[in-house]
Amino acid sequence: MPITTEQVLSALRNVDDPDLKKDIVTLGMVRNLVVEGKNVSFTVMLTTPACPMKDLIHKASVNAVLHFVDKEANVNVKMDADVTSRRKDKVALPGVKNIIAVTSGKGGVGKSTVAANLAVALVKQGAKVGLIDADIYGPSIPIMFDVTTERPPVKNIDGENKMIPVESYGVKLNSIGFMAAPDQAVPWRGPMASKALGEIVNKTVWGELDYLIIDLPPGTGDIHLSIATSVPITGAVIVSTPQQVALSDTQRGISMFKLPNVNIPLLGIVENMAYFTPAELPENKYYIFGKNGVQNLAAKLKIPVLGQIPLVQSICEAGDAGRPVVLQENTPQAIAFIELAKTVAQQIAITNNELVAHA
Repeated sequence: MPITTEQVLSALRNVDDPDLKKDIVTLGMVRNLVVEGKNVSFTVMLTTPACPMKDLIHKASVNAVLHFVDKEANVNVKMDADVTSRRKDKVALPGVKNIIAVTSGKGGVGKSTVAANLAVALVKQGAKVGLIDADIYGPSIPIMFDVTTERPPVKNIDGENKMIPVESYGVKLNSIGFMAAPDQAVPWRGPMASKALGEIVNKTVWGELDYLIIDLPPGTGDIHLSIATSVPITGAVIVSTPQQVALSDTQRGISMFKLPNVNIPLLGIVENMAYFTPAELPENKYYIFGKNGVQNLAAKLKIPVLGQIPLVQSICEAGDAGRPVVLQENTPQAIAFIELAKTVAQQIAITNNELVAHA
């Protein structure tokens, strides 16, 4: 008997998205279904190109047709992605689907390094990504992307001057650091800094982006509150090291996002400098700054640990050289950032789905 589209759809209702807890047919993820004899082809539209469950869903989709419809079927499944967004009002940043704030309770924990590598890792997974360097006290993104001498071109669009972002490694960039020479001090006062940052956010032509990452200054202050109350942030990523002093500051930083007038979802914590592994002893892990501190804090606050980034000299060297370490294919440190990108994208899809479900 010939295979029908109804049979295929019925079979695919047995395939759940592990994160969204619903089947891929109900979620509208099955597209372009074509049945010709025993040939079955369709596209599964994932919620992000960085989906860590991509291979699992692909295998389950093929097996569902073979098991429930016809074991002799020739099943061709294409995996694609349409990044989810919960944004309804897109007056501000109209083409941007999700905005991720990357922050830390204190300086020196590698927040900008995480933001830079997260941006490039998402691009490597097929996403369209922008990055705003909002760290007015130490804008380091131009150095990490080797664009210290560049400036965003200004273009008149509909009678208004707009900035065109600098692009490096596939990431669209704008930074407070582009407003001054690398060796020039810019003594920003709070209102002046907030105004300058507002122009970078709103007067940059970002185009269509799946993710816009904002690298915030460490701590909590005017910039954080200004961004949190004026930009529709999808969720916040907190960066910490395992030391107790860093964790204490991290907890204070997290409490800011929970304030009623802020109320930004916490995607989770990234543990940077989690452990040291010598090159000559790749199986060994030395917890120089302590162990399980971030895990315990995350469990206490009921938020996930998004990833653990090792303490490796090449991460710092790569940033100083203007080439994020995630570009070093198949190294442990690059793999750690790729896995982080997948987990962050996964948490955004889950957050968007939960907020839509409870709307």
